[in-house]
Amino acid sequence: MKKRIFFFIAVVVFFAAAVSIWWFYPKLELVPDISLKTIDGKQVALNSLRGKTILISFWATSCSTCIREIPHLVNLYNDMNAEGLEIIGIAMSYDPPNLVLNFSENRNIPYTIALDIDGNAAKAFGNIIATPTNLLIDPDGKVVFKKTGVVDIENLRHQIELLLTKTDTTYS
Repeated sequence: MKKRIFFFIAVVVFFAAAVSIWWFYPKLELVPDISLKTIDGKQVALNSLRGKTILISFWATSCSTCIREIPHLVNLYNDMNAEGLEIIGIAMSYDPPNLVLNFSENRNIPYTIALDIDGNAAKAFGNIIATPTNLLIDPDGKVVFKKTGVVDIENLRHQIELLLTKTDTTYS
């Protein structure tokens, strides 16, 4: 009788652990097939960036954490853009475009800044409502990292370096 109870408990614990891992383990989602309008009036289709490592940062001019994060993103961009890193900052829909434009010009942000006026980009990425939310996308177009709130920049840099050194001959 004790063996059956022990076996039953072991099966329940194993099942609970498996469900927990499945539930909480980050899913490798594909990047949505959307186009973004940049502050300089250009269109950027995310699928046109396949083959590159992309960091997408949802942010707002009213977000103090976002503002503290921007210099770190600028450094990442300056250090790694030549190796293939693209960064796209997507301003939240509630951010007035003129404020986003002035903010990015005053801060000399070198990476692409896009506007999400209608909120479609936030919806396409799983209804993002909190800022900052950062997503790292591998050259195959899969979201391999997603973090809302303060991000560990050194860990992010390490993950980007690993993706940039990934050899993939599918894209040229």
